[in-house]
Amino acid sequence: MYKLLGRQTSGNVQKVLFMLEELGALYKREDYGRQFENTQTAEYKALNPTSKVPTLVDGDIVIWESNTILRYLAASGGEQLNGATPAEKTEVERWMDFLLAAVNPGYLAAFKGAKLTPEEQTAEYKEQVKDLVAQLKIIDGHLAGKDFLALGKLTIADIACAPILKRCIDFKIDRPSLPNLERWVAAIAARPAFKAATAAAPAKAA
Repeated sequence: MYKLLGRQTSGNVQKVLFMLEELGALYKREDYGRQFENTQTAEYKALNPTSKVPTLVDGDIVIWESNTILRYLAASGGEQLNGATPAEKTEVERWMDFLLAAVNPGYLAAFKGAKLTPEEQTAEYKEQVKDLVAQLKIIDGHLAGKDFLALGKLTIADIACAPILKRCIDFKIDRPSLPNLERWVAAIAARPAFKAATAAAPAKAA
């Protein structure tokens, strides 16, 4: 049985929960995060030196960084959720990297600034949100005529991106309609595994 350390409300923890639920894997999630005052302990830092979540424990194996955890799970019984060849894997994993490199900075800015009044929004914040919208437009264009991000099927690209991109389109920010992205988010969010991953109590959590 896998042990997942991380708070339910973390988008990065939800990625891993989504994956575990899609695989029908047995796991136990334990609350870890700053609000629980348990990620700065020597015991946790021995598992994850970043003091962040999630951390996955598989017997004697400990993995941190959410996208790396997804790759590990895909290679450990979830091969159907990644590409079958090196070329196919690049089609899948480029979107995972794009999420971190291109989307994440604006996502974090919009997340932290969600409660700001218009008067409190700095020029830097507005520029970060503008960049986020530009990245969302790229994804929207890519999804035209597609149901999934890569290979015409659900992959770890969709699993990695969905919890974060759903939050992005729900932010109260100035953006145009993104019909392809919004359609994709709605379809992924309707999956039982996604619902369980983002609910208060995942269905298969031990």
